[in-house]
Order: sequence, then C-alpha cells, then structure tokens
Amino acid sequence: MNIGGPAIQVSTLMRGLNPKTFDHRLYTGYCSPDEQDFLYSNAPDIKTYRVPGFGRSLSFVDDLRAFIILVREIHSFKPHIIHTHTAKAGVLGRLAALFSLRSSIRVHTFHGHLLKGYFGPIITFLVIQIERILAVYSSYLLAVGETVRQDLLNVGIGRPDRFSVMPPGLGLDELPPRLESIQKLGLDANKIQCAFIGRVTKIKRPDRFLDIVEETQKRGLPISYFIAGDGELLEDCRTRINLQKLPVTLLGWQNNIELVLAATDIVILTSDNEGMPISLIQAGMAAIPVVATGVGSVNEVVINNVTGKVTSTNYVEITNALEELVNDSNLRDELGSAAFDFTKRRFGSNRLVDDHEKLYKQLLASQAKS
Repeated sequence: MNIGGPAIQVSTLMRGLNPKTFDHRLYTGYCSPDEQDFLYSNAPDIKTYRVPGFGRSLSFVDDLRAFIILVREIHSFKPHIIHTHTAKAGVLGRLAALFSLRSSIRVHTFHGHLLKGYFGPIITFLVIQIERILAVYSSYLLAVGETVRQDLLNVGIGRPDRFSVMPPGLGLDELPPRLESIQKLGLDANKIQCAFIGRVTKIKRPDRFLDIVEETQKRGLPISYFIAGDGELLEDCRTRINLQKLPVTLLGWQNNIELVLAATDIVILTSDNEGMPISLIQAGMAAIPVVATGVGSVNEVVINNVTGKVTSTNYVEITNALEELVNDSNLRDELGSAAFDFTKRRFGSNRLVDDHEKLYKQLLASQAKS
C-alpha cells in the first residue's frame, strides 16, 4: 500500500463498498524504507490486517511466512471472493487461495504489467509463464486500461471472456489557493510550475525528466520544476540537480495531493511504461494540462491535443510540447478545462465502487448457478 494508484483504488473500495452487503477485509504487508505507506499518511481510518513478511522484494523465508499466514486467514475468514492487487500480492494471494482448497471466487486486478522496462528477457519470460498459470485458476481478471489488457492477452495471459477493463476511480477535495500552496511548498510564484509526481524509480525515467529540464533551461523558458515523490533514484537526481544547477525542487512524498496540484501549472510524465497513471487523472480533475509519454494506458487518460499533450519518449519532442504549453496560457486553460470534464466523467470514485459491486454480484450469481 505504498503511495500510488493501487493504494488509492483499494482504499476507495474499502471505504465505498456497501457494508450491509459486503463484509470485506484488507490484507497487506509493509512498505520498503524508500516508500511511504498510504495507509499511514492518507487512510488511517481503514482497518487493515498486516501480514508479516508481505513486501515488494523477494525473500523465500518472508514470502513463505506470508503465504502460510494468508492460507490461515482464508480458512478463518472464509471469503466468498478473494480479490488481489499488484504483482507480488497477486501471486501470493492467488496461490494461498488455491492451497486453501476453498471454493472462493478469485479476482485479480492488473494495475499495469511487468512486460516492458522492468526485467531482462529471461525474467520477463518467467513472469509471463507464472501469470499464464495463475490466470487459468483465476475466476476473473481486470485491467485498469484496454492497452494493459490487450498486452497481457497478446502474450497468452487470460481469456477475453473472463478479462475486462476496470478504469480507476478517485476524487479530489477542494484545492487551496495557488499562492498559498506555492508559499507552503517553498516554490517561485513568478515561474510556471511543472510537476513530476510519483515514485522516483527507473521505470519512471527521472533521468529523462532532468534531460528535459536541462533543455528548457537552455531555451530560457520561464519554468521551474519540482518532484513530489521519493524512490531509489532520488539521490542520483539530487546530485545531478546540484551539479548542473537545474531549477528543480525536491519535495519528497507529499500527503496532501490537493496542495501539490494547487501549486502546479503543468504535470509531466516521462515513463517508459505505465498502467493507468493516477497522477494524470488527478491532474485532469484539478484542470491541469499534462505532457506525457504515450506508453501503457496513458492514451486512455490523456487525449492528445484535447486534454493534454502525448508524445514519444524522445526528450526533445517532450520539451517541444512543454514549450508550446509554457508559451500559450490560453492553450493551458483550454486543455485543462477539457481534462477536468473528461476525467470527472470517466474516473469518478462512485463509478469504481458501483462497477465492483456489480461485478462481485454477477460472479456470485454465476457461481450459484454452476
């Protein structure tokens, strides 16, 4: 439950599912030291069952311990539905469901996939084989976007008739005044503020982001940047920023996304791969235009030249799109307004909860008939 899309979706479901219909529990592990736990910072109201050893990194001893605990908990709770999220939890959770020998309905959500940009060919091949096998023993699969779903189907993971799209759903509180947010975050009110929001990790390509910063600095654009996030590459970024005197402020993890968005004029995403990027949905709901690489399901969140700019992964092309927005405030307003309308309609939290409740009831009804 590190800060990010899956944590937002799961917490929305925990709060939103009708308690008169669903007695639901959240089982999760612990975040690594370079990540912030969403439950501590944003969702302390959600009751959680913490599983010792349940973490992102691979460890035979810890993973075995977590697996045994999950099997035990399944026997104790006797769930009709077991719904897993994220790659590691998806594997351990579904294996525990199988070994528990209960007839629970097994649902898994792919918030993205590990087919591009994470591993070499051998590990990627093994990941595909594992997911193929687990898909056979899953009652239903969900993907946050059509691109993610099709990528997985193309490598033989899942069946089209038991695999559908479940777009994210979320909401934002009212944003504070821009100047107040700028001052609280220690930013320059006289510059256009461009935000990199999310984990500072390899797949997000913070190095590409800094290439863009360097290029806009050479072009003399009136723009400052900030990174709202943390990760294993943050110190590398800090070193380069200081060495080249780049106009980037490092804010670290921010619990108040409304404060961050209120200070932002443009959101930038430079990733090599994405599932359904929540930061871009949040930007749209705050009426902020974005510049994003057209990877994963980005094109399902950002409509090029309508709600934002979608580019290749070439840093010069990204810089050109950014420069266009910087030089045209009317265009920023136009794209931001369209993004607000689009994201509110497609990615609302009520829709997410309603769609899950309908799916669960359909699966339960189908199981009862069989």
